[in-house]
Amino acid sequence: MNKQYIYESLLNIIDKNNIKIDEPMKKHISFRVGGPADILVKPNTEKELSELVKFIKKENIPYLIIGNGSNLLIKDGGIRGVVIELSDNFNNFEIDGNLVNIQSGALLSIVGKAVLREELRGFEFASGIPGTLGGALAMNAGAYGGEMKHIVKSVRLMDMDGNIHEFNNEEMEFDYRKSILSRENYIVLSAVIELEKGSYDEIKEKMADFTQRRVTKQPLSLPSAGSTFKRPPGYFAGKLIEDSGLRGLTLRGAQVSEKHCGFVVNLGNATAKDLLDLMYVVKSTVNAKFGVMLEEEVKILGED
Repeated sequence: MNKQYIYESLLNIIDKNNIKIDEPMKKHISFRVGGPADILVKPNTEKELSELVKFIKKENIPYLIIGNGSNLLIKDGGIRGVVIELSDNFNNFEIDGNLVNIQSGALLSIVGKAVLREELRGFEFASGIPGTLGGALAMNAGAYGGEMKHIVKSVRLMDMDGNIHEFNNEEMEFDYRKSILSRENYIVLSAVIELEKGSYDEIKEKMADFTQRRVTKQPLSLPSAGSTFKRPPGYFAGKLIEDSGLRGLTLRGAQVSEKHCGFVVNLGNATAKDLLDLMYVVKSTVNAKFGVMLEEEVKILGED
């Protein structure tokens, strides 16, 4: 792949300040690990994004779409091709009655505060999830009994020809930690969520309760990607790991959190390999002890 050619071609589409060559991915994911992306770009408009994906398809360039990287683990060899980041460059939202139209890069925490001010309930479960709307839709993010599928009315998606489609809730094929985006190459542009009018004090109290649960039970002070493993049917991943005697297990710069065994954390100087090796130990140990093979919830990408 000719990075210089791609860079110069991208200058015709996107402002040079929004194109970075050999960009360390550890700056862009919450685990704070990962080698360089060949090229990272941040388009500012749907038109720029459309032209960008058409160019990528025409030149057959590998690509990756990310939000704020809160559910990613990028390997130490980095990412070949182009990384397209939709975060603070795609984060507008509008509230109209009980409907909220949100761009894919908007942080759920920011939207949560805004809908609280408008006394809209139904978003409380999402307000503490450390991610963007696009990522939350891709994996049907959920917490404390709520899931994105419960509040999504419609989603605007872009295909790799730059065409825009609008899908309703059913067409998104939401399921446990997945959606149609898990298998189809669409890019989330925006979504409309439907909430209900509620009481400001009750909504605030519920959000405060969820926040308190997170603060007391989750290792929020250390880099991680949230829950590392999916919940296996009939079990809880964290309890299986704890019952396997793995609480606090440390491997070089990685650790099974002492606060919540469902989290693998970066103690500050971990490499992606450290985290992956520890995940392997956890999965092997739990499988040997309980006959349950854990599956990563975090998305693992890149080259060794």
